[in-house]
Amino acid sequence: PSLADSFVIISPLFTFVNRFLKKISTFFDTVFLPKSYHHIYTSFVFTLKTILVLPAKLLYNMIVINRIGSNFMKEINNQFFDSERALYGESDLSVTNCTFDGPADGESALKECRDVCVDNCKFHLRYPFWHNDGLEILNSEMYITCRAPLWYSEHIHICNSRIHGVKALRECSDVKLERCDIVSPELGWSVDGITLDHCKAEGEYMFMRSNDLHFENFEMKGKYSFQYIENAFFENCIFDTKDAFWHAKNVYVKNCAVKGEYLAWYCENVTFENCTIIGTQPLCYCKGLRLINCEMKEADFAFEKSEVEASITSSVISIKNPLCGTITVPSVGEIIMDEPWSKGQIEIVNK
Repeated sequence: PSLADSFVIISPLFTFVNRFLKKISTFFDTVFLPKSYHHIYTSFVFTLKTILVLPAKLLYNMIVINRIGSNFMKEINNQFFDSERALYGESDLSVTNCTFDGPADGESALKECRDVCVDNCKFHLRYPFWHNDGLEILNSEMYITCRAPLWYSEHIHICNSRIHGVKALRECSDVKLERCDIVSPELGWSVDGITLDHCKAEGEYMFMRSNDLHFENFEMKGKYSFQYIENAFFENCIFDTKDAFWHAKNVYVKNCAVKGEYLAWYCENVTFENCTIIGTQPLCYCKGLRLINCEMKEADFAFEKSEVEASITSSVISIKNPLCGTITVPSVGEIIMDEPWSKGQIEIVNK
């Protein structure tokens, strides 16, 4: 039997924790909670998830994922595969120095596999990792012809690899990427639980409708990123984007640079701390928005119809009709308050 069969409690534990946290989120959405406490609630959810998920994830990685060279694993080395479903349904498998390419042009090489470790492999063909459970990919490359390489899979760890196929990571769960180079339009749609550390990515519509994201030291370029995401934390990241974080919910962005117009419209319970925000018409139609010691550049018509508490460290070109809350700023080129529902307070504070 598979080694993973001895630890069947691990995967259900992830599911239970995620459902529990979502119920907490739903509860706070349906009860009265003063806007000033939204950041406390968001921090509470992040802390609770860390306490509950991290031990189980570490145990899973120790037992199931990090097992290259284990005696439990079948080894395949230095081979070429081009047939349809070349390694379909395999389990406890180590694949090293292999290439998936050739005239047969077969798809779905490792579909429906379980507990697979891939090291120093090259993937040219389509759909290699669909419906996998327990997958580690190291020092490998998925070329532009490797379309939709990872779909419907769970418990994934990818390190020191290049992912250049379109539509990578669709409807996956429990994903961790480290030191990866990614060029993939429509990356990471509907992913449930994803961690990125020291990665770079390029593409449009990244991480649409994903939840439970934790990104550190991440650099990205591409329009329409992080739309409709929920429960996310970003630290020390650089975003070159447009229309980012639209309809995002329960997001904390810390020590980041965010460049791009129309930032975070229609978002809810989003906090920016010690960030640099660059671009026209940012942060409009928001609920529970907070800015803590943030610098704003090229920002005109900011905060229109937003519920906002903001401390800004730089001059702002113009602020237009904030719905409610208080904005402190050293100076503003123009304050536009021409709607009767505009009740936000703007305080000029010279430090």
